[in-house]
Amino acid sequence: MWTHKAWPGRFLPPSLPAKERLRAYAGWCNAVEGNTTFYATPARDTVVAWSQQTGPGFRFVVKLPKVVTHERRFAGVEAEMRAFLDAIEPLGERAVLWTQLPGSFGPSDVDALRRFLRRLPAGRRRAVEVRHPGFFTDAGSTSLLEGALADAEAEWVPFDTTVFFQRPPASEAEQDAWAKKPRLPRRTRALTDRPIVRYLGRDSVEETVEGWRPWTAVVAGWLREGRSPTVFVHTPDNDDAPALARRFHDEVRVLVPGLDALPEPEPVEPATLF
Repeated sequence: MWTHKAWPGRFLPPSLPAKERLRAYAGWCNAVEGNTTFYATPARDTVVAWSQQTGPGFRFVVKLPKVVTHERRFAGVEAEMRAFLDAIEPLGERAVLWTQLPGSFGPSDVDALRRFLRRLPAGRRRAVEVRHPGFFTDAGSTSLLEGALADAEAEWVPFDTTVFFQRPPASEAEQDAWAKKPRLPRRTRALTDRPIVRYLGRDSVEETVEGWRPWTAVVAGWLREGRSPTVFVHTPDNDDAPALARRFHDEVRVLVPGLDALPEPEPVEPATLF
């Protein structure tokens, strides 16, 4: 995400090489979703560079490869998981193993997930995102999944799209997200001391900010309980995501004054011809 084409010149220096953009991004936010790992396991040297560009408090929530979660659904994936775990090893305890499951992965598949989570290395933080409606609307299915996650000390990652789907799309980016994103109820229950939230707003900054207000209260409550949450703020085009993330953080700090500020980003100099 730190190579997003709309960010150079706004949040990142305009001429910064791609291999250095994570360092600049880490001046804006102290966590990132590792979405590219879903499509291909990175080279270990690449991950070493990620580690070197970020401080010890920076968090990586890295998505497991789709061959593991979507194509083979945990069956016969030992070689792929060994390669993935070896690749991200340089991130150490800063990495969370994010298992994102397709909408077709339902309550009848929970035992496969339970067995898989138990086989992950001890000491690795685990987080699971499910998209089957049954987990949100049927109390028995909710309890079944929560039990499997508790056995592995794994967090349930909610992807809150409720605000986004309140009215029809009004732009090309919103139309694209409308077709791809899941429509699920908002979930605000944390299972571990490190809850993770993914929130999707609208192109409109005002609607995005108004829509996250329930989360500022929830996150503030978690912090008062001694938890350490990670929150990712998205919009359909993500063009303003770093600034929105910082605004969310500032709103939570109003409720929890002892919360540390995010790092101060480097000044972005305007592009020049020479």
